[in-house]
Amino acid sequence: MSTPNSALRAARMGLLMSQDDFARALREAGTRVGQPNDASKRLVQRWEAGVSISPRPAYARALESVTGLPIEVLGFTPAMLQARVSADGNGGHDVENSSAGIAAVHGTPTTQPAPRGNYSGVWLSRYEYVSSGRDDTVFTGLHYVVVLQHGNRLTVRSLPGSSDSPLTMDLTVDGNVVTGTWVEQTAEDGYYRGARYHGAVQMLAEPTGRRIVGKWVGFGKEMDVNTGPWELVFQDASTNKATLDHYNRRPE
Repeated sequence: MSTPNSALRAARMGLLMSQDDFARALREAGTRVGQPNDASKRLVQRWEAGVSISPRPAYARALESVTGLPIEVLGFTPAMLQARVSADGNGGHDVENSSAGIAAVHGTPTTQPAPRGNYSGVWLSRYEYVSSGRDDTVFTGLHYVVVLQHGNRLTVRSLPGSSDSPLTMDLTVDGNVVTGTWVEQTAEDGYYRGARYHGAVQMLAEPTGRRIVGKWVGFGKEMDVNTGPWELVFQDASTNKATLDHYNRRPE
């Protein structure tokens, strides 16, 4: 059974694109760099369904161009693609998902603990950080984010209109414990001049399932280790286009 690619779906939804829109953007991205591709709605559906798990290089480059994210973050497996290229001497078609192929690369799957609830929907992400270059002033980072859950994995992507610094999180749920990583690409014209920050996060989900609270850890610009509070507050369980359009704005 194929495992849906929630990371790619979240990235597309975060861009407020339909599958048709996304395919069109991929074709335009390929044309711009002189590497035309035949991306279609059907191909996007196959990727998101987990049927095709490793796109050809031309598609991979277009995906990175449109989303602004590396192919690994988009839920694909470039290691499997490289193995296929080495084996047959060419790019072939997109690598198909199969239990045998996954076992060969990743080993025997382990049993994952089941999550307590479904966290998919729109959430408000709020964290605090201290700016050492601005008299140790405490600032708050706010984003509306799309959360998609598959099994015990949470894929988190910010909506583009909620902040000029895109945020992504990849989390694992174990009971009420939520653990994972975060990446934020700061605005080119902002104080941090387009710097890319990343780190880890450890959080606890409240029994209501409406709030996830914890702390982040990451590196500062002087290579010091910083930490601070981070919370996700539930807003809406829907992820349809009308709901995403509603939250595609700066949080108040």
